[in-house]
Amino acid sequence: MAVFDEFINGIDNGEQREKVEQVLSWVHDTYPDMERVVKWNQPMFTDHGTYIIGFSVAKKHMSVAPENKAITEFSGALEEAGYAHTSQIFRIPWDSEVDYDLLKKIIDFNIEDKAGLDTFWR
Repeated sequence: MAVFDEFINGIDNGEQREKVEQVLSWVHDTYPDMERVVKWNQPMFTDHGTYIIGFSVAKKHMSVAPENKAITEFSGALEEAGYAHTSQIFRIPWDSEVDYDLLKKIIDFNIEDKAGLDTFWR
């Protein structure tokens, strides 16, 4: 996880820093074969060179970016979980619990859907 240290250490709010670190650690522990990279100042996970999911922070939330196709696929579940979303990201408010089951479904979907892809983005 050292690749994410600079990003994590740059989060001023201790509670937010801890939450981001927990989420990134969970993704790493759940998917140890995915590569961890930082691009555009965002921690990301890739599989066979293709983007699977990325994270960023804002004042009121952590943004999760699984690409548009996954947002469309899981829009109902995201709304049920209380996560606002756009066409590219969903937001986990700092005072909300992380729905790890939903996060796993989204990551699994991207891994399976992008299995034959040889580009970074869809």
